[in-house]
Amino acid sequence: MGNINKDEQVQEKRSMVREILDMVIYVAVIGLVVYLILHFVGQRTVVNGDSMDNTLRDGQSLIMDKISYRFHDPRRFDIVIFPGPGEEGEQPYYIKRVIGLPGETVQIIDGKVYINDKELKEDIYGITDYIEYAGIAEDGYTLEENEYFCMGDNRPVSFDSRYEEVGPVTKDEIIGKVWIRIWPFSKFGPVEGGQQ
Repeated sequence: MGNINKDEQVQEKRSMVREILDMVIYVAVIGLVVYLILHFVGQRTVVNGDSMDNTLRDGQSLIMDKISYRFHDPRRFDIVIFPGPGEEGEQPYYIKRVIGLPGETVQIIDGKVYINDKELKEDIYGITDYIEYAGIAEDGYTLEENEYFCMGDNRPVSFDSRYEEVGPVTKDEIIGKVWIRIWPFSKFGPVEGGQQ
């Protein structure tokens, strides 16, 4: 009888060790999956400033999709994130809307955006602001292959592709596409880019 108890104790210890090992492996796999998703697929970011009002507000938290553009090019009206010019020692990231696509000529005439001499209909996502500063698009700017012209929705305050310091953005510079707003909870859900 003493031997049976010893065998049972050994079995119990082995079973407990196996359960602990299974739990450690499970936690490690979950941690690895979360890391891979956050590093390669999506990433949390926070809106800083008013350049995307009324679509995105200062302080809102977003998840960006970092993988889609490996399979297709950015589309007109996508909201993208890319590194912009900053003060020495800092690297700001800009959140802007894709307006002009590679090969197109973007021009701002009398406060309105024209693509290849046709007025761009932007009321689909609430743009009504008159554009006072045309910048590099005043006389028309033709985008090269792989270049995108990006602008903030709040045109009077947006520092975007109209400014030489920012200029057009290449596909390689685009880190990802804004996908979901996660904060505030009352606004939780996908962030639409407009028509394709």
